[in-house]
Amino acid sequence: MKTRILSVVAILILTATALQAQVEFGVVAGPNFQNMVGKDADGDKLTNGMIVGFHAGVKANIPIAPDFYFQTGLLLSQKGSRNNEGLIPVKAASDEYNTTTRISYIDVPLHLLFRPEFGSGHILVGFGPYVAVGLFGSQDVDYGSSVPTMEQKIKFKGEITNDEFWQMDNAYYKRFDAGADIFVGYEMSMGLWFRLNAQLGLLNMISDITDYEGEANLKNTGFGLSVGYNF
Repeated sequence: MKTRILSVVAILILTATALQAQVEFGVVAGPNFQNMVGKDADGDKLTNGMIVGFHAGVKANIPIAPDFYFQTGLLLSQKGSRNNEGLIPVKAASDEYNTTTRISYIDVPLHLLFRPEFGSGHILVGFGPYVAVGLFGSQDVDYGSSVPTMEQKIKFKGEITNDEFWQMDNAYYKRFDAGADIFVGYEMSMGLWFRLNAQLGLLNMISDITDYEGEANLKNTGFGLSVGYNF
């Protein structure tokens, strides 16, 4: 019995060591071009504008089959938009009323990566879901040149009262986000790679308002450029 137990332990150690040797770790960073799209309480489409943010973090490629990998990691990612204060459907170029919302998230990608050889490197094609947790953020409100820009602190709550909605010091959003990613890119033989990705959020980020029957919604969406390196 003792011999069998030692044999099982040895097999598990060897398996874990082999898997660890095959897993690729790397770093990634780049700009985000983000927006929050949706509809106001009357069902009219909101016309918001993009912001330029960033993403940076670490990732891991776990082999599951020849040329196929499960890719995950941790990314600090900045998302948001212009002109979503009060869900007013105005153009981002309006001189009378502009807002800029920036929210920083921890993103966890859960991707299937296809990585076949091409030339001296590899083609990168992937897709899959992501989950995200809001950390902090701010919302700048600009009423025009005659009034100073006001900064609101982002607070995360699933449900708020009508009084909280009209507070001027804070802006409320839901903390958790989830959606889908798709990307294409190329990895050079030295381990340096480049990637273009698109992201579509599936959850409404607006906090529910108590005793309010409207169905306004905003969802994170955008695309990004990534530069990374595999160790």
